[in-house]
Amino acid sequence: MKAHEVDFKLFGDDMQFVEIEIDPQESVLAEAGTMMYMEQGIEMETIFGDGSGDGSGGLMGKLLGAGKRLVTGESLFMTVFTNGGRGKSKVAFAASYPGKIIPIDLRDVNGKLVCQKDAFLCAAKGVSIGIEFQKKLGVGLFGREGFIMQKLEGDGLVFVHAGGTIIEKELARGESLRIDTGCVVAYTKTVDFDVQMVRGVKSALFGGEGLFFATLTGPGKVWLQSLPFSRLADRIGKEAMNTGSGKGESSVLGGLGDVLGGR
Repeated sequence: MKAHEVDFKLFGDDMQFVEIEIDPQESVLAEAGTMMYMEQGIEMETIFGDGSGDGSGGLMGKLLGAGKRLVTGESLFMTVFTNGGRGKSKVAFAASYPGKIIPIDLRDVNGKLVCQKDAFLCAAKGVSIGIEFQKKLGVGLFGREGFIMQKLEGDGLVFVHAGGTIIEKELARGESLRIDTGCVVAYTKTVDFDVQMVRGVKSALFGGEGLFFATLTGPGKVWLQSLPFSRLADRIGKEAMNTGSGKGESSVLGGLGDVLGGR
């Protein structure tokens, strides 16, 4: 194996975090700002890029790795947590919004996983974190993830985070599933990802589901989330606007109170 071997345990239900146990001189790679706690013996180092290489690429290799992350909208830097002690030690990671953490062994998905840009949480060191360009014009223009998604490659454990409840589906060859574009978390490299327009003028304009949906066609595995962060953010934004304009849940009673109070 190129990637380090790690053990893990998930805690929580709707707001999970993962605790990873690593042997001496082994490491875990994580997004900056996701660390929750670490035991004695763990050493933390901020690196440029994804840290998956062996250093033979020099400065250009590091710049290329960092550039991949910049294109996906992530930070140029990542954090490596290494066990510098003599015994096993643990480090824990948590995401920035409620949801589930999915552990995936890349050996079980033929060494590659494609996921939404903000889904990656952490991984065993040695896993490569790159970019996946969407070759189909419809996916790039109308899929919420755009032309670029994250690509996780290697033979180690990766941990992906998504909002709400997560469901894993196995698609047979030729089997298709139509999904809200924001609900796609990840899929294996054998799955075909396309975006199609909703049929019917009334459905498109008044259905409330948007003008486009994603179509995933097997064979392969897909992971879906019930609450995309974009949907949660939109809902919070609308409620904040309603509250600010006096149109919250108590707006009717509030209006009646204003009348009875002579205002």
